[in-house]
Amino acid sequence: MNQIVVTQVRSGIGAKPKARGALRALGLGKIGRSHTLPDRPEIRGMLRKVSHLIAVREVSAQEIPGEVGNAETA
Repeated sequence: MNQIVVTQVRSGIGAKPKARGALRALGLGKIGRSHTLPDRPEIRGMLRKVSHLIAVREVSAQEIPGEVGNAETA
């Protein structure tokens, strides 16, 4: 399953409360903080809500160290 790496690049100050809540639900809160999330529709909806505050990068499961199925640990 593909993963998404989300990095906060702008502050949530001044954003609407639902956008700040989406940042918290994504595991963000400070500029520069990154979080790896599964690529699912509910996550994509939260990303769309705060697209002006974040940077998104898609990675495959093989690129994430420590994940099950990683070629380096097998």
